[in-house]
Amino acid sequence: MKTDQAIYAFLSTGAEAFRVLTGGLRLRGPYRFRSVTFKALERRADGVLEPEGPGEPTYVVEFQGQPKASAWYNLLTKVGLIGEAEPARDVRGLLVFLNERDDPGLPSGLAAADPPFAAIYLNRFLPELLAREPDNPYVAVFAPLVLERDEDLRAQAPRLWQAVQSATLPDDVRHALTEVLEFWFFERFRHLTPREIYAMLSRLTPLEETRAYQTIFAEGRAKGEADGEAKGKAEGRAESLTLLLEQRFGPVPEWARERIAAASPALLDTWLRGLLAAPSLDALIGAAPGAGH
Repeated sequence: MKTDQAIYAFLSTGAEAFRVLTGGLRLRGPYRFRSVTFKALERRADGVLEPEGPGEPTYVVEFQGQPKASAWYNLLTKVGLIGEAEPARDVRGLLVFLNERDDPGLPSGLAAADPPFAAIYLNRFLPELLAREPDNPYVAVFAPLVLERDEDLRAQAPRLWQAVQSATLPDDVRHALTEVLEFWFFERFRHLTPREIYAMLSRLTPLEETRAYQTIFAEGRAKGEADGEAKGKAEGRAESLTLLLEQRFGPVPEWARERIAAASPALLDTWLRGLLAAPSLDALIGAAPGAGH
C-alpha cells in the first residue's frame, strides 16, 4: 500500500498527528513541519519536525509500510545528513512500522541503553487506541491500515467518516484528514469505483447529501463498466479521474480529456494515486501538446 503522500499530509496537520503516529510522544512548544529532499543523494524524508525554540529535539520520521532490510540504514542516512549540516542540533530518528514483524532489527552497535533511534509499531497500540478514542479523527484515519479484515473495515467505515466530519477542527485540518482517509480507502479497495467507496463511507448520511457526492458526482454519472468488464473499468477510472481533476484544479481542457481517455488502466491508476500530492494538472499527466515550443 502506498503511504508516503498520506503520511506527509497527516503529519502536516500538527502535534496531535505526531502523538498518534508515534504512540504517545508529545512535541513541547511550537514546531514547524516540512518534507526534506536530500539533493546530493536524491532522498526525501517522510517528515522532519523542527522546534522553533531552543532546547528541544528535531525529529526525522520515516514510515515503513512493508518489510525492507535497509529500513534502519535509510533512516540513519537522513538523520546523518541533517546532523552533518547542523551539528549543533539534537536530531532524533523515528522509524514507524506498520507491523512489528517488518522490523529487520537495529544495525550492529546501535542497540545502546538509550539510543537516539526508536522503533514504533502501530499494530501494538493503534487497535487499542481505536477502541479507546473512537471519536478522535487523527486515530480514525489509520483504521484502513490496522483493520486487517475487509468486512471489519466496511462495517466501521461510516463511523470513521463521521469521526472526521463531525470533529471540531480547522477547515484545512479537516480537509487534510479527509483526504488521508479517502486516499487509504482507495488504496485498500482498488476494485471498487469511487462512487462505491464514498457510498461505503457515507452510509450514515444519504450519499446525495454528502460533500463528496455533490462536488465529484453532481455534474456527471459513473458510466464505466457498462460496455464490458475490461473496457468498462478503464472508462470508469478515466471518468473518475476527470471528475476528481475538476474538483481539484477546475475545468479539464480538451487535450487532457483526450489523454486520459487514451491512457491504459495502469497509467490511470498511477494518476489516481498521485492526485493527492500533484500541485497541478500538468504535473500529474504532463504538459499540453506543443507547450514550451
